[in-house]
This record gives sequence, structure tokens and C-alpha cells, in this order.
Amino acid sequence: MARLIALAGGVAVTLALIAMPVSAHNHPSGITDLVTPAVVRLEAKSVVKITLLDHIGELEHVERSYEIPFGKGAGTVVSPDGTLVTLRRLAVNPDDVAIYAANKIFAEHHDVKIPADYKKHKLSDDVLNHHLQECYPPKTSTATCITDITTEITAFPNVSPPSPDGFKVKCIKAGPDPDSPAVLVPLTPAAGGVGMPTAPLADKVPEQEGSPTNVAGFLDRPGPNVKETVEIAHLAKGGVAGSSGRPFSDPEKKVDEPVKLGALADKGLIGAPVIGDKDGHVIGLLVGGGKDGKMIGIREITGTLAAAKVVPRRGAIDTAFEAALTRYHTKYYTEAAPGFQRVLELYPGNVVAATLLKTSLAKRGGPEDQGTKQVASETTESTPLWPFILAAVILFVAAAAGAYFLWRRRTPEIPTEPPPPLSAGPPLDDGANQTVLVRRSQSFQVVPQQQQVMTAPDPAIKYCTSCGMRLGPAHRFCGYCGHPIET
Repeated sequence: MARLIALAGGVAVTLALIAMPVSAHNHPSGITDLVTPAVVRLEAKSVVKITLLDHIGELEHVERSYEIPFGKGAGTVVSPDGTLVTLRRLAVNPDDVAIYAANKIFAEHHDVKIPADYKKHKLSDDVLNHHLQECYPPKTSTATCITDITTEITAFPNVSPPSPDGFKVKCIKAGPDPDSPAVLVPLTPAAGGVGMPTAPLADKVPEQEGSPTNVAGFLDRPGPNVKETVEIAHLAKGGVAGSSGRPFSDPEKKVDEPVKLGALADKGLIGAPVIGDKDGHVIGLLVGGGKDGKMIGIREITGTLAAAKVVPRRGAIDTAFEAALTRYHTKYYTEAAPGFQRVLELYPGNVVAATLLKTSLAKRGGPEDQGTKQVASETTESTPLWPFILAAVILFVAAAAGAYFLWRRRTPEIPTEPPPPLSAGPPLDDGANQTVLVRRSQSFQVVPQQQQVMTAPDPAIKYCTSCGMRLGPAHRFCGYCGHPIET
């Protein structure tokens, strides 16, 4: 019986679950929105302050200051305090800017033709040439030039309104090659208790050939007219440790991806994060240029971070943003809107969150909103009542059947045959005034009355025609069953 009730209950629950709407909040695949709020535009320049000691005529000190841009590209914030990763070429000037400054100041002060480049030149005038050679590095005790060189790197985040000055960063660790990773930290930590948005880093690079990726960055300073540039690419074979990078290749051979990405690197996308299609995490950085765009992998990046003793971490902004982003990409716009509003409270300038909030508010309660559909399905005919009614009927029938079987088990069976004749006991007193009292049990059944009178050989002795008990001569009713004697 217990099995019957359990089976009926299981059927009822199954029918109820079939009628309920199902909603999924799986994280979307192949998105770049998880990373793009943490991508910044980097502009690097060398600042040279040079003093020329002119001893040709009257002693004169000529001072000049030159700013020499040497890198424009992308960086990715990996910690709320503003720490970011990029390439060495965007953090360290490979050229000797002291030579450039010497050529520049000599050409301006002495009015001679010297190319403004990074090569050492000679002049036809022996005196001027002698002073020029003494101005070039390395510095000696007879040097005619004193130089002070600093590197200035500015990061421009994707915020609204745009930041005209950005924030200054410095390099604390860089690999040996121009396309090696570099770690930059802000000169002044990010303002506010929660800091900046960060990008999640992957554990490894996908090994499968043809794995889809996305490259995201800015070709200029972020602003109303400059949005992030996102390009799709696919990983090719190669990219072992010590190589120049992992190549790209279109599996369908429709696009020459190395040429496409190399051109984007030259336009300012160099150092941009390469985002895996599986979970939207950073798997590498774009390197190369010209006709050969490649990618350095995440292990090289994390290795440089470890060498710089920097532990990448995520903050409160990222937690709120990722939760809202999941709801947005699963089309739960009503639920996503408050999440994006919370992100903007934590980081008011978040352009990506502001854009997605605007879309969420526009689609909230509309036909695409899965949240609205779910609420409507719970209050309209989309949730049928028949499974619940059927389940109730099944439970009722099961309960009634259980009660019936339980009653049957507890009720004793009624005998179908009359009880066996009672054995004769001791002789009863035939006195007229004597009455025999007999206790009857509850289960005693009255035997139907017989129509004939049973007699014994002795006509003076009579017996009850109902139960067969011996009767006294003065009894009008049977002392055992109460049956009247006279019939």
C-alpha cells in the first residue's frame, strides 16, 4: 500500500513539474563585454630634457625639452587598483632618445642640417663636429650635453564623459623582447573604494586548432566617436614556449587573418587582449604587425605578473557586472537593469554598463524579455491547471484506497458456518425459581431460529429450539439465548 501511495505521489509531482516553465541562467559564450570595460588605450612617450654647453663662442647653456612618442596600443587592467598588462614596446622605448635630442638641439642652435633621428651624424665643420660627437652618449667628463630622460605612459579608460588626461602609469617589469609582456602600475592608485573594472584571465590557451577568439581594443582614445574595435580570429597550430607567438588562421580560408590582425596592430590595436570564445576570459595579447599578426599566450603574461610579484584579482564592480551581464545575455532584461544600475553606482563612468542598461530598460517588459514571459506564464493559461487537478484526483484515490485496505485488514472475518454444538455441561437445577445468567461476547452471532422443536426421549425434558440448550419446566424463555419457549 505504501508503494501505491508513493507511486501516485511521484506521478503527481512529475505532472506538476511538466507544467512549470523552465528558465536557464547559463553564462553566454563568445562575448567580449566581460573584458572590454577593462581595456584601456595606452600612449607612451619619452620626455628628454637636454642642456647644450656651447663653448664655441661665449659660454652659453642652451636648454631644450622634447617629447618623443614611441608607442600607442592597448592595455588590460587586471587589478582594481589599476595594475595592467601590455607589451614591452608600449612601456620601454627601444631607441636611444639621447641621440635624437643631440641631433635636434644642435640643428636648432647652430642652424645646421642634421636629421632628427636616432643615428649619430658627422658635420663638415671640425669644431662643430667635435662638439656634436661630445654631445652624443655615452656621457663623459668632457660631454657638451647633459640629458635627463623619463618615460611617460598614459592610460585612457573607456569612461563617459571621456577622460582628457587619463591616468599615469609606470612599468615595473617587462620581458626582454618588444613583444614580451610588461606590467604597469598607476603612479596614483585608482580613486574610490572599489577601483576599476578588471578582466578575467584564463588558465591556459586552447590547444585545438581553429579555436575561435576575439580581439578587442581601441584605435584611438575612447570617446563618443571612438568605440571599441572587436575582430574575430581563429588560432592556428604552433605557439610553443620560446616561439614568437601563436599564429592565427581562418579554418575556412576566407580571410587572411595574420594580415588582417597585423594591420590592426599597426593602427593601434597592438597589445589588445585576445579573448577566448569559451568563457570570455583573456587568453593572450595581440603582437606582431605588418602582414603577420600573432598572439602571446596567457602563461607568458602570468609569468611576468609573478615576476613582478603582482597577483591579479577582481573586485566588487566585476562581481556586480558579471551577474548583470549574465541576465542580459540570457534576455532577462527586467532583472539585468538593476544590476547595471548597481555597476554604475560603483563606477559611474562605465560605458559598457551604461550602454547595456539603456538597452535593458528599452526591452524591459517587452516581447523579448524572458523575465516578463516567465511571470506571465505563471499567471495565465501558459501554466495549465489540468496537471494539478489530475494530481489531486490521483492523491485522493490513493488515500481512499489506502483507507479501504487498512479497514479490511483491521475488520475480523465473519464465519460462514454455524458454531459447533456445545458440549453438555453439568446438570442444571430444575427448580422453578432458578435462572442461569450467561455473558455474551461482542462477537457472538445469533443463530437463526429453527421452526421445529427438538425433544428428547424423556418427554418431561425440553430443549430450546433456537440454541439447543436444556430448559427448565418453569422457564418461559431460554436462559442462554433468550428465545421464547412457546412457539
